[in-house]
Amino acid sequence: MKRRKLLGYAGAGLGASLGMGMIDQAQAQTTGVTIRSLGHTSFLFTGGGRRILVNPFRRIGCTAGFPSPAQPADIVMISSRLFDEGYLNELPGEPRVLTDPGVYDFENLRIQGILTPHDRQGGRHFGNNTVWRWAQGGVNIVHMGGAAAPLRVEEQILLGRPDIMLVPVGGGPKAFDAAEAVQAVQVLRPKIVIPTHYLTTVAGASCELDPVDNFLALMPGTPVTRAGQGALTVRPNDLPSQGMRIQVYQYPRA
Repeated sequence: MKRRKLLGYAGAGLGASLGMGMIDQAQAQTTGVTIRSLGHTSFLFTGGGRRILVNPFRRIGCTAGFPSPAQPADIVMISSRLFDEGYLNELPGEPRVLTDPGVYDFENLRIQGILTPHDRQGGRHFGNNTVWRWAQGGVNIVHMGGAAAPLRVEEQILLGRPDIMLVPVGGGPKAFDAAEAVQAVQVLRPKIVIPTHYLTTVAGASCELDPVDNFLALMPGTPVTRAGQGALTVRPNDLPSQGMRIQVYQYPRA
């Protein structure tokens, strides 16, 4: 693996979080963000002049049949050091890699990582998970990574109300199941919900996740859009003016 710049803890807090509003306004004139599903919790976000890759994985178990998520990117964010959320060996180029909670400032971009447990035992089994929050192309995004514990009040304050929330729904020992995902969605009240981390037909036999339909069944009355392709562009004007909708991506195949 090539030598990479790993950015460590940069300080976090409510004051830093509130400061994101100025950056959000600066980006509001841009043309939106293109969100490409790479499988599992991995997505590539392109907009505002940047490519941000979240949670590249090793193809094994639940991710066995996906193509490699290693895409050219300027910034790579990982939610944990586990193989399904933090496999960096195949990445091309020299992206900045964010691994720890904290506040990271770039030109016209602030990214905040917020620490949560990666299991239902306070992180004692699988350690911690980093939830990522940032604004890109005038759209406020929260990627929950592999969150497994209910959101505490301080986490709710830091995360605010996102335009887009990517949330794990398939359960297992280290991420929300369908009911837990619904609870998190009801707390943050995003405008668009993108389910992640669920069973697909490309998973290996050892995968113990539940399908996305378990989550959808617990969200009756919420409009669901199923994408016919693996990438969609969301502009500020595309966001629902009231309520929320669920966006289910077509996942890639190797």
